[in-house]
Amino acid sequence: MVILTGFADEISPELYEQLDVLESEEIKNIEFRGVWGKNVLDLTDEELEQVKEELDQRGFRLSSIGSPIGKVGINDDFDEHLVKFQRAIHVAKMFDTEYIRIFSFFIPEGDDPSKHRDEVMKRMKTLSSIAEKKDVILLHENEKEIYGDTAERCLDIFETCHSPNLRCAFDPANFVQCGVIPFTNAYPLLDKHIEYIHIKDALMENGKVVPAGEGDGQVLDLLQALQQKGYSGFLSLEPHLSAAETFSGFSGPKLFKVASQSLKHLLEKIDERATL
Repeated sequence: MVILTGFADEISPELYEQLDVLESEEIKNIEFRGVWGKNVLDLTDEELEQVKEELDQRGFRLSSIGSPIGKVGINDDFDEHLVKFQRAIHVAKMFDTEYIRIFSFFIPEGDDPSKHRDEVMKRMKTLSSIAEKKDVILLHENEKEIYGDTAERCLDIFETCHSPNLRCAFDPANFVQCGVIPFTNAYPLLDKHIEYIHIKDALMENGKVVPAGEGDGQVLDLLQALQQKGYSGFLSLEPHLSAAETFSGFSGPKLFKVASQSLKHLLEKIDERATL
């Protein structure tokens, strides 16, 4: 039985509207990336307490902190970035979630990623080591243009870092946008490292993001394989149906519901139940 969650800031910047729409779709978990036009790591403790109080009152939980950690250039200052990472851990502890979404650093345009491999691995090992000490699990998302944007380089990260606290957030659409066939080519390599799923689909011809099942992300194949192996983790809606930015995406209430219903339709096809 899978658990539905999603990036609520794709619905609206306003917390009440985020929760209303999620509630209407019978989703009671959130991948917390932002609210009120601010990134989760930029919220003050007072603002975080306000969010937590509202979530608690309405019976919502966080599935993950949708942080931007690792979504900076590989040549950018890492010590400064580690301060933000400590903030991400603080927020995760505050909301009682073990998961923090991260990335593996943007590679300069035109550069061979292998040129930056050593620095990427050094940084990822540092993040993983801190995660082990702080008892949080890092979910590496295969974002385009970072080191780990292909299945092979994602696998390289997991095998090199070899940490139980560094796992895979598998994103089909991001693989499509990198020219990778998600289920055929990426899933077999990353299967044992997968801890979390982002539900987003895209067209191979132009990278356009579409509702789950309408693109080349092989989302139905992925869901069937997860069902067969007894996956009972999160499926996180990250639709990007209206806008896709480097640090955020947006769908709006209506399109978020379209995305949610598309996923539920696929789950019905394979007779998979979802829980709140």
